[in-house]
Amino acid sequence: MIAVAPDPAVLAGLASTRPEPAGAAFLRTGGHARRLLLLKTLLVRVRRHRDAVAPAALRSFEAGWLLLERTERADPDVVRAALDYPTTGTWLAAALTEPPGAGLDRHLAYFELLAVTAALRAGLRMDLTVEAPDGVIPLPGLGRVVAGGPGRVRIDARSRSVRIGSVDGTGSRAVLRRHARGAVRAVTGSGPGWHGVRALPGGATRLEDLDPYRLPPGMGMPARAAADRADTDHAGWAGSWTAARGLLRATDRARSFEVGRTVDVVVPLVPLGTRSIGATLGAAPGAILMTPAVGALDMVETLVHEMHHSKLATLHELVPLHGPPPPDRAAPTYRVGWRRDLRPVAGVLQGAYAHLALADLWHRAARAPRGSGVPGRWRAQSARQFDHIHDQVVEALALLLESDELTNAGREFARQMRTHLASLGSGRRALGPHCAHGT
Repeated sequence: MIAVAPDPAVLAGLASTRPEPAGAAFLRTGGHARRLLLLKTLLVRVRRHRDAVAPAALRSFEAGWLLLERTERADPDVVRAALDYPTTGTWLAAALTEPPGAGLDRHLAYFELLAVTAALRAGLRMDLTVEAPDGVIPLPGLGRVVAGGPGRVRIDARSRSVRIGSVDGTGSRAVLRRHARGAVRAVTGSGPGWHGVRALPGGATRLEDLDPYRLPPGMGMPARAAADRADTDHAGWAGSWTAARGLLRATDRARSFEVGRTVDVVVPLVPLGTRSIGATLGAAPGAILMTPAVGALDMVETLVHEMHHSKLATLHELVPLHGPPPPDRAAPTYRVGWRRDLRPVAGVLQGAYAHLALADLWHRAARAPRGSGVPGRWRAQSARQFDHIHDQVVEALALLLESDELTNAGREFARQMRTHLASLGSGRRALGPHCAHGT
């Protein structure tokens, strides 16, 4: 929760689901401030209960804190990027909720590797050893080093090269190279022990199939599983991503730019059946988890849908849109058109927001002129989907505006959502003549 609510125009822009720089900046800035607060909370917890932390884990955490401070003095932007990386949020959530014991000790040891990664990106010199209980050194957002069996691993970072391997010289080794490209520093790796995070084409989004915190255990019903590197078809993902971004750019250029700026990582999930699945984590804004898409249309819709779940979760953390359920009675639940089960007010708001974004997308796709690059099949399909979802969102917003669970900000947010939906019109007449014709 933040002390100062956003300007009403910023809140209205976010409610419309349309990409706007002011709304994106508000979420990024507020999300970073919250990340810093959670990190400070973890520091206080560790210091308060230091007697319950294993000495080695405590030394590792404190060494990481000192290294991160040193890196921030050299390059604050690098530290900010490391702290804002999606898996950092998942790690923080795990560390803050884990009771003292071996589990918490493992979480605390990871922090030193987060600091090491930032220092590597900033170009700092260092020569240190870290514990690798399973012989693997994750470097968040960069990659991982498989050094062999359990033991201590040395990280020797010179001006341009970094050597990482077991202290006793056995097992695999990795060599990283640091390159200065203007104001941007890049790190590349080689060697049998090196596995780097791979970028998706045409931007900064990465296919994250390495980080141990990319997916919490037991997420979803049934439980989802993150795909391992060996089971990830990078070429297939890259092709789907390129096709989806091209289709989105032809349909809604502003939305395409928003995806490129907002989606930091795509986390591949192990497929369950033939239906594509997407998900987000409230603790990890900027990450979209999904099974391989069935074509470009499927990926576009999944990206837009899940991105708005993530945006709304971040906004609610900064400006609460609804209150907790009443302590003296069960929380009310509601029926919505897109789900078979009854939903609490939080679920109704999340679903309405994500489907409003899809309605906006389908409205634009259905109105796209011939020759725009939007396939005629999708224009016709989008018109049908817009028709189908429009009234469902209208009904959900009516439920929200009648609920006493929304805060004042939440009620105004829902009103602005309703205003934007009304601006799209309803039915095929609102979509114009283009929607009825395929090619």
